[in-house]
Amino acid sequence: MSKMWAGRTSAQTAKIADDFNSSIRFDKRMYKEDITGSIAHAYMLAKQNIISKEEADVLSQGLASILEDIETSKLEIDLNCEDIHMFIEQELTSRIGDTGKKLHTARSRNDQVALDLRMYLKNEADIIVDKTKKLIFAIIEKAQEYKSAIMPGYTHLQRAQPVLFSHQLLSYAFMLMRDIDRLKDSKKRMNVSPIGCCALAGTTYDTDRYFEAEKLGFEKIVLNSLDGVSDRDFCVEMLSALSILMMHLSRLSEEIILWSSWEFKFIELSDAYTTGSSIMPQKKNSDMAELVRGKTGRVYGDLIGTLTMLKGLPLAYNKDMQEDKESIFDACDTVKMCLDVYIGMIETMKAFTDNMKKAAQGGFINATDLADYLTKKGMPFRSAYKISGEIVSKCISEGYVLETLPLEEYKAFSDLFEEDLFEEIDLNTCVNKRKSVGGTSIESVENQIKYLKENL
Repeated sequence: MSKMWAGRTSAQTAKIADDFNSSIRFDKRMYKEDITGSIAHAYMLAKQNIISKEEADVLSQGLASILEDIETSKLEIDLNCEDIHMFIEQELTSRIGDTGKKLHTARSRNDQVALDLRMYLKNEADIIVDKTKKLIFAIIEKAQEYKSAIMPGYTHLQRAQPVLFSHQLLSYAFMLMRDIDRLKDSKKRMNVSPIGCCALAGTTYDTDRYFEAEKLGFEKIVLNSLDGVSDRDFCVEMLSALSILMMHLSRLSEEIILWSSWEFKFIELSDAYTTGSSIMPQKKNSDMAELVRGKTGRVYGDLIGTLTMLKGLPLAYNKDMQEDKESIFDACDTVKMCLDVYIGMIETMKAFTDNMKKAAQGGFINATDLADYLTKKGMPFRSAYKISGEIVSKCISEGYVLETLPLEEYKAFSDLFEEDLFEEIDLNTCVNKRKSVGGTSIESVENQIKYLKENL
């Protein structure tokens, strides 16, 4: 097959070099963006009298027929072509003749690929935002289902204070809300059209870049042609947002893996989202959560690979930049798959609320409330802290929990202890009196759910 760039050279490259140079295996997914961008380019050329309106119509109709044939599987993308741009241009020329050769006037593959990639990633960002919203709604539904369930909250992976299971789940909903903000924010800087920058220096033709940008749904145009063809900040920024999103999913995965173990048994995942063992029949493994945790490193690698590829590049376009697509495509595909799995996994997850409460009772996580009880009766906090620690030590040595230690034993430590103590250190009281904004009370959880629903 003759090369579109034949002329300066004989174009007789070795097959291994052709294969090495080719990007059509992965950039073929941008066929729709390439065709849409080309139709807009044709009508811009006609508007500026660079080609005739009739020629633009012929180009548009030819491109539309290619799009329809690809989407109905009548036309198979030829993987022998160098990239999707060359395939579509060659197919167009074979269908409409020499008029097809006019399409590439006043543009280069450099600004064309930058355009296609921005258009593709804008759509991908929207898809990922939508899936993230669905996951947040699944988390909200699960929080509502188990709104009053008490579990131990942890610091340093040690039982710390009682919290509501719903409160713990909703913390991830707020993380995911920030991920949505980051994706939307990255889309703002993606929504700038590079088409018309050409190879690097612009063009001698009297083009209308604003017309073309508006027709393609861009808010602005790139104002420096060198920047337009060499910028991949938008890829790095989206990869960063996706990496943070995956980090949040990985943290939740770690909790789900722990909670579903026999040592915790706080939750059980549906059989639809677990696997068994080839040799141990009793096993029910949280493999989906483990895979999400593992795939987080994959997305991190896509980010670091792209940053490394870009760090030493002089202006303007360099072939190194072809490496941007596999990384960003892989990250988008990975995140979408992880979100899809997570939505179903959370929707079908069951909680063992009795096990959660038993763990909370056994961890002396109401010890801070015991100290606060004394402090509210006038004892300095550090003194109250010391006495509470001594009482915990006694309970451990004698097999009590704070709720079962007799009142006379408390009075041996301080005369400030009265019968009302047991109401104050009850786990339900400990949770629901934390009514500060963002706290773990049922009232606070209800306000958090209301906020999330309103802002989604």
